[in-house]
Amino acid sequence: MKPLTTVAVLDRLIGYPTVSRDSNLALIDWLRDYLEHWGVRSHLVPNAAGTKANLFATIGPEREGGLAFSGHTDVVPVDDQNWSSDPFVMRAHDGRFYGRGTCDMKGFIATAVALVPQLTRMPLRRPVHLMLSYDEEIGCVGAPFMIAQMNEQNVRPGAVIVGEPTGMQVANAHKGICVSRTCVTGTAAHSSQTHLGVSAVMIAGELIARLGELERELRAKRISATGLVPPYSTLAVNTIEGGTAMNILASTCEFTWEVRTLPGDDRAKHSDAFEAICKAVIMQLRSEGRECAVATEILADVPPLDAAGGAAEVLARSVLRLSDPSIAVPFATEAGQFQQAGWSSVVCGPGSISQAHRPDEFVSAADLERCEQFLQQAVRSHCIEAGGA
Repeated sequence: MKPLTTVAVLDRLIGYPTVSRDSNLALIDWLRDYLEHWGVRSHLVPNAAGTKANLFATIGPEREGGLAFSGHTDVVPVDDQNWSSDPFVMRAHDGRFYGRGTCDMKGFIATAVALVPQLTRMPLRRPVHLMLSYDEEIGCVGAPFMIAQMNEQNVRPGAVIVGEPTGMQVANAHKGICVSRTCVTGTAAHSSQTHLGVSAVMIAGELIARLGELERELRAKRISATGLVPPYSTLAVNTIEGGTAMNILASTCEFTWEVRTLPGDDRAKHSDAFEAICKAVIMQLRSEGRECAVATEILADVPPLDAAGGAAEVLARSVLRLSDPSIAVPFATEAGQFQQAGWSSVVCGPGSISQAHRPDEFVSAADLERCEQFLQQAVRSHCIEAGGA
């Protein structure tokens, strides 16, 4: 087998419709086989159902440190989006490559995978790791299991490049995100006899209004020096569902909500504040002889990233020869989880986040070329030229 170019690898990856609700195993199997052909053994970390898997692999000496290239293999759905062509068949046009995931973030993965044949021939003094996850798009669910497995095997990168789309700028900060689902249980009754029941929808509405008050308090706490937009932690209620008919007091209602926290902001204090509100509402209802239950479940909890001055940022800035300050990005990534594990991390990859999750998503050929050069030079700098103890 001849080495595949970045574009050829990207074409293969786009052909696997790895929407988060579906399996990514076909893509993972192809990657494992390709790496094995070049003498690189992969480690798979499956989910509990065995329907998805993370993959990590090491090229070079088995020792701590080294450089890791990280990306997620899942993509967002294309449902109800008006694409100009099949989103899972890559299309090249006018210096751009179109397809679901080209930008977010199979373009970066393709660049890293295409580099593997070269890596196997390089005199690496520090290892190069590939870290590919599942279910990032639904709350960075898969990466923690990969981190745990890598720690068990004493695989601890010295610097992690997370290739989310930044236009090849270096991002050293992003907000964290905690997504929760709150379920309200009331008592069904005829809607003309509200004294006989408790509307779960009405209680949910009251709780949502209180979340709105918390959100306004967050807005008032601006910290412009972070470079994040908006410059404060945010709170939003994004889905709601409840009730069975227009003339029945709803017995159940549930809504999902998120808190996106600035680096340094404690997510738990916002969850605790809402929990206190829920308890107060329940106590008030019970004092009136009305029964209601409220339960909140955390669906995803991703820490913020604050990587200023870390080894990964220093390396990336040096390789790219940047004079402008590093940027902050508004979206959460797995970089926060890697940093929490003690691995210096930074976000830098091809494409623009403004193209992600949209119909006719694309990455430019120019950005892929810049990424190729960036990864090659990062390996030389960190794993060959500076490969001492």
